[in-house]
Amino acid sequence: MQLPLQLLRRKLNAHKGDFGHVFIVAGSLKFSGAALLSAEAALRSGAGLVTLALPKGIAHAVIKVKLKEVMLLPLAETKDGAFSAKGVKEAKVFLKKADVLLLGPGMGQEDTTQVLARNLISAADIPALIDADGLNALVGHLDLLRRTDGGLPATRILTPHTAEMARLTGRDVEFIERKRRDIARAFAATYGITLVLKGHRTIVADWKNSFYLNKTGNPGMATAGSGDVLSGMIAAFLGQGLRPFDAAKYAVYLHGLAGDLAAKEKTQMSLIASDIIAKIPEAIKMCK
Repeated sequence: MQLPLQLLRRKLNAHKGDFGHVFIVAGSLKFSGAALLSAEAALRSGAGLVTLALPKGIAHAVIKVKLKEVMLLPLAETKDGAFSAKGVKEAKVFLKKADVLLLGPGMGQEDTTQVLARNLISAADIPALIDADGLNALVGHLDLLRRTDGGLPATRILTPHTAEMARLTGRDVEFIERKRRDIARAFAATYGITLVLKGHRTIVADWKNSFYLNKTGNPGMATAGSGDVLSGMIAAFLGQGLRPFDAAKYAVYLHGLAGDLAAKEKTQMSLIASDIIAKIPEAIKMCK
């Protein structure tokens, strides 16, 4: 698959603002790695700027080990090191500075954290990718996806795996597996979104009836953090101006290709999420 020239060609007088500012709201005391994986993947996939919002206690610790290129926004936290709804106002203010919102990886499922997630989903007037615990915050609140801006569906990409899709729809996992294509198409159409239904042969479907079935990737990618890497890649492509379906399609393909390259070197058994990130540049070179 050849990547669009929009991703591959950069003007000589380009600056970082031309390639999107990705605002990532992710992580908690238990799952700080998810946030860092998403941020690094976004940078490796061409994002011009990445700001990572973290619970305050985590942010101060991460400063010592984080990617030097990632900016941090510490937000109010709970006693257990997760986001508190008290941080909603500050996060909403920052939304106005960003081009893309990535919400969910490693946030946890505390009630106050989910309140913050739902507030940001509702408030975001920019393209938003909702993953992991951001999806859990939507269970029973799918009406938030129906909001419109200027008469058009708000730009939302959801990236559930099978179990998350089961929770969103109220169906069992076995039913989702049997009806993956039909469910993906119907859900995307019903809520006016782009859906990435992850798994063997990941599906991308949108509300305009666009459809893509991915054929890259391998079982070694069924490892902690792999989905966080994909989310960062999709967000980066959104920030570089691709429409949601294309951003998801190309990111899913490249993510799988990078995983295939990593598996050749590390083996499927030894593959970890950071190995996928390390192979993103090589995957991009193969798609020029």
